[in-house]
Amino acid sequence: MSPTLLVVEDDDQIAAPLVRTLEREDYVVERVATGGEALERLAAETVDLVLLDLGLPDVDGLEVCRRARASGYDGGVMILTARGGELDRVVGLDVGADDYLPKPFALAELLARVRALLRRTARTAPAVPDDPVAGGVRVDRDTRRAWVDGTELGLTVKEFDVLALVESAGGSVVTRERVMDEVWDENWFGSTKTLDTTIGRLRQKLEDADAPARLVTVRGVGFRWETGGADA
Repeated sequence: MSPTLLVVEDDDQIAAPLVRTLEREDYVVERVATGGEALERLAAETVDLVLLDLGLPDVDGLEVCRRARASGYDGGVMILTARGGELDRVVGLDVGADDYLPKPFALAELLARVRALLRRTARTAPAVPDDPVAGGVRVDRDTRRAWVDGTELGLTVKEFDVLALVESAGGSVVTRERVMDEVWDENWFGSTKTLDTTIGRLRQKLEDADAPARLVTVRGVGFRWETGGADA
């Protein structure tokens, strides 16, 4: 089945050619012009990727992203905006966006990023792991899914990447620098507050699921996966 994309853009001159281009790639594409409509669609339908403008007429795109994540949306979010400042990019990633492409952009680059993000957020048929898992948490890197005692966690792209990296270390400390290099980009020059925000959301989801393992902060160093004991 073709992935479903939601284009959230109030400018018809931008939205129309964008939708046509995506449809030519065999994606199922819907388009809305306001943040309110976008949130309604995300609550009612399965959407694999949102292409989100920030300058919407009713609700700022950053707020749309924040509300969508708070409501449990775990698909991809790519921000498309004329705001090119570093602060807007950092805030966008902090509220749960997975990618950020400033306008004007080349359609070839947009399509490449869409394909990459869809690969990372691909949904597969629900399944419950039946093999024993240390700490009651299972991370499946092939399908990019994670469970706590058989209940699947709804994780964003970055949340999953952080969890997979730290859990794979088997209790060894993973430095902040390594997380930033491997989960974001070795050339990332934005604020590391993005990492702290992602860690906070991931830790809360683990706690809400009563996970017997924890993501522990080792102050001044990084993080480790721990199945018991106190925070450092």
